[in-house]
Amino acid sequence: MKRIHSLLIGLTLGALGALVLAPAAANAGGVLDRIMSKGVLVVASDANYPPQSFLNKNNELEGFDIDVAKEVAKRLGVKAKFVTPDWEIIVAGNWGKRWDISIGSMTPTKQRARVLDFPGIYYFTPAVFAVHKDNTTIKSLADLNGKTIGVCGGCTYEWYLKKNLVIDAEGAPPFKYLVTAGTIRSYPDDSAPFQDLKLGDGVRLDAVMSALPNIKAAIKNGYPMKIIGKPAFYEPLSVAINKGDSEFGAKLSKIIDAMHADGTLTKMSMKWYDADLTVAAPAS
Repeated sequence: MKRIHSLLIGLTLGALGALVLAPAAANAGGVLDRIMSKGVLVVASDANYPPQSFLNKNNELEGFDIDVAKEVAKRLGVKAKFVTPDWEIIVAGNWGKRWDISIGSMTPTKQRARVLDFPGIYYFTPAVFAVHKDNTTIKSLADLNGKTIGVCGGCTYEWYLKKNLVIDAEGAPPFKYLVTAGTIRSYPDDSAPFQDLKLGDGVRLDAVMSALPNIKAAIKNGYPMKIIGKPAFYEPLSVAINKGDSEFGAKLSKIIDAMHADGTLTKMSMKWYDADLTVAAPAS
């Protein structure tokens, strides 16, 4: 769903890979012991990514990712504590002791695996386009060619539009580039493009690209949008940890596998999406 590094950040990580990996490896290890000792799993997530994670009217985080994180913590025998750092800080890795895990709908890739480990894929999500509800000229993905499209910066949707998206996680369905944007406008998060589209058809944007659940949630909350065409691609989403702690990774892998096997993840998916997104669907 969300969020692969932008090309610039990817190139920076490639150039500085040795420098980044060295401290990450040096700080890795003992995470599980620290969590169990403190009785707290510190989870990095997003405060503005409904229905995955968002602040409710009581200023508390809730959503699919939040439920998953709480269940992971419960199965570890500890409590979950949430922090909300900027996304690009999370995907840069080398977290030190600032947080223990990211449960924030991250796409596992070889590029990110330079600094992070991905112990378990917990669901898959379709990426779709939407236009203003008053638009009458864009009826298919082909009609989006040459248009101004808004996306979150440093995420899978931006990379898709730039045509350098790589989803190389095991089990990821193949995809094709079906849209050539005229202008790509990047925003700090997934919800910001919706705000600009809300201003009117073609005022600032002709369309937005995001995860299907996000767009459905926005429409439900009154955003004047409608979905165009079928999903451009499906992507696997995984929990992520700092690279190099095999003990912590193995424990998390067993927990995620168990949550798949006993139906917990399916139940959570039905609650938040009214669909079972815990298995991959072929892109159309």
